[in-house]
Amino acid sequence: MKVYLAEKCGFCLGVKNAIMLARETLTRRQVVYSLGPIIHNQQVVDELAGAGLKTIQSVEQIPSGTVLIRSHGATRRQLHEIKDKGLEIVDATCVLVKRLQKISHELNEQGYKVVIIGDEEHPEVQAIIGYADNVAVIGSEKDLGKLSGHGKLGVICQTTQSPDHFAHMVAEIVKKGFTELKIINTLCREAIKRQESAVKLCEQVDIMFVLGGLNSANTKKLAELCRKHNNKTFHLQNWEELDKSSLRGAATAGVTAGASTPDWVINEFVDRLRAVSGDDRNNVESGD
Repeated sequence: MKVYLAEKCGFCLGVKNAIMLARETLTRRQVVYSLGPIIHNQQVVDELAGAGLKTIQSVEQIPSGTVLIRSHGATRRQLHEIKDKGLEIVDATCVLVKRLQKISHELNEQGYKVVIIGDEEHPEVQAIIGYADNVAVIGSEKDLGKLSGHGKLGVICQTTQSPDHFAHMVAEIVKKGFTELKIINTLCREAIKRQESAVKLCEQVDIMFVLGGLNSANTKKLAELCRKHNNKTFHLQNWEELDKSSLRGAATAGVTAGASTPDWVINEFVDRLRAVSGDDRNNVESGD
């Protein structure tokens, strides 16, 4: 069986920056608190925990010291609480999430009801909500009722959503006949490139593997998109989760990974997949 790796996969710049800042901070501070998991990958969280990074869920749990703002950002309320306690802040918020927070605030100042296309429970979206007074999060068509009674909408999107979903939801909003719409494309280009690369590869192979945390939004989106084009798509966190019986009858396999998946997880999976299938190193190719 030949094994192909997607041209674009693995850590994005925002994740790399967050991990780098965490490691740098841990060299000068014995204990650092992360407000929520630094990224959605348990292996990385466990590694940094071993170096002294403590994951907590609320500012109240931090007695003193240094708090790391993860790549998904923090709410305005959390930031005020951190400053009120006099804690040192190390801000690892992704620059695209910061842009989204700023846009949300500006739309609010301009009198728009802010509409976020995305998952209301995702920490990135939760961090954005506090930057505007009047916000509606729209995950699917069933949420459109939240917009009734408003004529002036400012529409933005969670960075890891797909362009197709964003376009579809904007089209559905347009049909509702609102007086004024201001639509700003806040999608992450790197996430889009990963989605396009994954879809292109999954159409060319018999079986597709998407590696990453089960609670990682961008990884789940990759798996969702791949399943639309290849029904033998499997979302796994690592090699240990592979059911080898799924490989039966497959002559080609594709591998991609979410933006929070470290290279060593990807490399181990590809190497072991090659070994168990009797493939040689020359058959582990880029899926471009």
